[in-house]
Amino acid sequence: MSLATLYSRARVGVASPLVTVETHISNGLPSLNIVGLPEAAVREAKDRVRSAIINSHFEFPTRRVTINLAPADLPKEGGRYDLAIAISVLAASGQLGEINLRGFEFIGELALSGEVRGVPGLLPSAIACHQSNRQLILPEENQQEAALVEGDAVFAKHLTQVTAHLLKQSLLPACLVKPSEPLPLEHKDMKDVKGQYQARRALEVAAAGGHNLLFIGPAGTGKTMLASRLPSIMPVMTEEEALAVASVQSVAGRKMGLDWHWSERPFRSPHHSCSAAALVGGGSIPKPGEASLAHCGVLFLDELPEFDRKVLEVLREPLENGEVHISRARGQVTFPARFQLVAAMNASNEAYTGGQDYYQSSASQKYLKKLSAPFLDRIDLHVEVPPLPSTILVNAQEEGESSEVIRQRVEVAVERQRARQGLRNNQLSGRQLETICALNDADKAFMQQALETLKLSARAYHRVLKVALTLADLSACEVQRKHLMESLSYRKMEKTLTSVAS
Repeated sequence: MSLATLYSRARVGVASPLVTVETHISNGLPSLNIVGLPEAAVREAKDRVRSAIINSHFEFPTRRVTINLAPADLPKEGGRYDLAIAISVLAASGQLGEINLRGFEFIGELALSGEVRGVPGLLPSAIACHQSNRQLILPEENQQEAALVEGDAVFAKHLTQVTAHLLKQSLLPACLVKPSEPLPLEHKDMKDVKGQYQARRALEVAAAGGHNLLFIGPAGTGKTMLASRLPSIMPVMTEEEALAVASVQSVAGRKMGLDWHWSERPFRSPHHSCSAAALVGGGSIPKPGEASLAHCGVLFLDELPEFDRKVLEVLREPLENGEVHISRARGQVTFPARFQLVAAMNASNEAYTGGQDYYQSSASQKYLKKLSAPFLDRIDLHVEVPPLPSTILVNAQEEGESSEVIRQRVEVAVERQRARQGLRNNQLSGRQLETICALNDADKAFMQQALETLKLSARAYHRVLKVALTLADLSACEVQRKHLMESLSYRKMEKTLTSVAS
């Protein structure tokens, strides 16, 4: 056999397209050429593969070797193709006999000794391989990632183990999640929050409907404390969501270990000095940013006006579509970014003086101008977090509801949404919303008056209806006037914010 064909996987964002590795050995001066748009690391594979084959007690063919990585227009990068290239060379040179390699996929980097090393971003490849009904052969270092997928994946430490498995001399072990004691998560419970009943209610509504939330108030009123407790009341992730979160973490280069609670909803809190690329992703080889790392979780932006305005504007696309599209000269990459935005801000960068004119002072007006009205329009709930009375802070108070009690109500509301429309309320389109949340004539007149008074945009109107629908789901009933009124109360800062934001 002078021609061998087998399969591997590329990495493009969180996608993993199939790569066909074709190796042809012909007469001519000894050489090894790799074609198919290989990057530098892939071109250097010929030296790693040659040494790995020789040190594994095989013969490297002393003829002309041509390796094609198809499709030819897909850029190939990294050392993930080393194992596939080595196996294809051995098969094409006849050292593996007449074996069928169509039912396997190979991913792994090779050391000069023939040892198989781990590669980043393997989980999307394991998912795609499982969907193709092929057996994935991968490095031992990546076995815990592959074990998250119920597929036929096996791992190897050395090239000789892979060849023995293909020749059915000794089979490779299946991928398993190693039992380990993960580091304990920091326990944050809603019962630790004193007072702030409206903010607590807003958090429950946000968790039930997947809504974005903005806390506004002076320093030290508990905005950050409240935001950090949102994951504790959010519904448990489905298996599909958990795999999506793990895929993003895998592509970002994070490995399963003692500090990776992959089944927990992520909570990301970038510093206000971060760049647009850090927030939504970027780079010459695009990597996910904070928005994608918060997929299915919470993206918390503290001190919102301190973020650069241009940085905040790049969040418009993921807030609307749940995805981040990054375009580079070499191609386009899409990362998932369906997160819940929770932001916190003071109304002024000066000391809190109290009084009714706190939000109307010249210092507040100047500070709020850092935010754009279109960005604020995409946030569903605007909630004021006022200073707590000293009696509540000093005196012993009864504990509020725990996160577990609130989460049970949230789970019931989420199940109601999934049974009715198959997705969360915040993901409803305008047409779906009008069908599900149909108002009677009296409520339509009420909402028309509210729109004119608050000067709400069409987007804000739809968000008011979505929040009202979530409130109705928490009460296990249809949308009523009281739900519309409560939903509008969460936009009471709208006029103050948008009047100064430009």
